[in-house]
Amino acid sequence: MSSTRFNQDSRAAEPRRRTVGGAGFDFSNAIADIVDGARRHELWSYLAWSDTRQRYERSIIGPLWMTINMGIMVGALGVLYSTIFKQDISTYMPYLAIGIVLWGLISAFITEGCMTFISSGPIIRNIRAPLSIFAFYTVWRNVIVFLHNMLIYVLVAIFFGIWPTLDTLYILPAAVLYCINAFWVCLLLGLLCARFRDIPLLVTSLMQILFFFTPVIWTADLLPDRAYLVHFNPFYHFLEIGRRPLLAQPAALENWLVVLACTVLGLAVTMVFYARYRSRVAYWI
Repeated sequence: MSSTRFNQDSRAAEPRRRTVGGAGFDFSNAIADIVDGARRHELWSYLAWSDTRQRYERSIIGPLWMTINMGIMVGALGVLYSTIFKQDISTYMPYLAIGIVLWGLISAFITEGCMTFISSGPIIRNIRAPLSIFAFYTVWRNVIVFLHNMLIYVLVAIFFGIWPTLDTLYILPAAVLYCINAFWVCLLLGLLCARFRDIPLLVTSLMQILFFFTPVIWTADLLPDRAYLVHFNPFYHFLEIGRRPLLAQPAALENWLVVLACTVLGLAVTMVFYARYRSRVAYWI
């Protein structure tokens, strides 16, 4: 009770900035919150790294357990599905390895993004800090895990003789787009899930279904008669802008355009919600 009152008092003491867009939509303070959060990169990067270490404290190989588990799964599924789909294992195994690693990253951004504010409730209620810090923290923590898991792809690529080309450089803009989209997903889902606690469970269930509807373990050319199922799936395009460069192939222009459209639309919608409901998060969690 006292901590909530402290938080209310501290937020009431925030300097009032000009409100843009009418009553209730505080775009100025929302943008300032994000800028302040980005500036405190030392704080959220430390929180992300210490959280990763804490999960595997006293473990001998630490976070590499996740990599080993995923590596075993990739190896088993690669042998099984290359046989079922009658695919050449030298092309299918790298495709599957980077597909599963990237899907793990995208799925973690979304499912853990739901808990952005809920899991940091005690900190939000007791410490005056930009709320966007917790979105940056969630994104960076999953990037750390992703970098561990990339070891799987590197080993598979070396084994099957896939070497970097100029097309591999497209992974850089893809990584930037991944992080930008992860950020607005964490803010938007963080807000919605703080208000409606059923959404995290719903999102988790949907992600499990979407895994099978997205070309992660199967290739898009297996559905020539139902190509719309693939091309209308935004997750396919997000996968392709990261997967193709790492397979030393360029992603299609369509993939980049869909991802850019999702980025712009997602940021716009998130800013509207964040400007409208940011001040209520402390009361919802």
